[in-house]
Amino acid sequence: MKHFLRMLIQVCLYFYCKFLWRCLKFVMRKLTGKCELQRICYNTKPGASRTMKIETSLRDSKSKLLQTSVSVHPDAIEKTIEDIMELKKINPDINPQLGISLQACLLQIVGYRNLIADVEKLRREPYDSDNPQHEEMLLKLWKFLKPNTPLESRISKQWCEIGFQGDDPKTDFRGMGLLGLYNLQYFAERDATAAQQVLCDSLHPKCSKFSKAEWEKKRMDKAIGYSFAIVGINITDLAYNLLVSGALKTHFYNIAPEAPTLSHFQQTFCYLMHEFHKFWIEEDPMDIMEFNRVREKFRKRIIKQLQNPEMALCPHFAASEGLVNM
Repeated sequence: MKHFLRMLIQVCLYFYCKFLWRCLKFVMRKLTGKCELQRICYNTKPGASRTMKIETSLRDSKSKLLQTSVSVHPDAIEKTIEDIMELKKINPDINPQLGISLQACLLQIVGYRNLIADVEKLRREPYDSDNPQHEEMLLKLWKFLKPNTPLESRISKQWCEIGFQGDDPKTDFRGMGLLGLYNLQYFAERDATAAQQVLCDSLHPKCSKFSKAEWEKKRMDKAIGYSFAIVGINITDLAYNLLVSGALKTHFYNIAPEAPTLSHFQQTFCYLMHEFHKFWIEEDPMDIMEFNRVREKFRKRIIKQLQNPEMALCPHFAASEGLVNM
């Protein structure tokens, strides 16, 4: 009975709040002479705060046109904005900035949805050793990470040196498909120095080329190593889930002036790899069995950062020099 009453109260509150919200919107329009979209664009600075408010307003609107505007084709955005202006009876000649602001927001909103589709497509595509393009990418990964060490053969225990589990990396890509390989290659190619350093640091101190004094200087004399490639695939999974859940909207809406692209996602992966490596050292785990604990703690920290609408993950290495904080 208590459960039923609680459900009834929640339903009543929902409809009350929804009705009250529409009443407030009506009153605000009468008082200000501006619709909700205008108020958001004129009173909220560009970036995640504005775009997320616009997205919520469009999605929760009772108008079918506004509801579907968040999922239109990018080529249809300009026409959609014209239709919205006409629906809201807004003169574009008197309010030229509104159309520009709405276009920027819709490009980000639609772009984010399309980015999810692009990333999902790569994740669902399995690594195929009979595909020359896949094989070429894998061999390039080795070349970028170990430029001075030739790979003796395609099937080789050498793959363990960059963090794969066996003599054939294809089996390690099953969870994230080609997305894991794309991200690892991007990191290794676009920021080779940092990627090689992270790889070197990820090795157990006894296997590292650092001297004991250098390890002590870096405060990593007792650090436990990890498998670079496997962790890269795992961090790809983290980035993927942050994207699909919408948590990365804050970051992308703040750093991408228009539609976020696959490159933005890969730059974010580079940032997460770099930050996870530092976090792993700071946590100083007893052994590799603590990986899931450390990863979960790292995930919660990133999510907490992304809950700030002003937040933009700020990469500080070469792979992301092109990011612009709006």
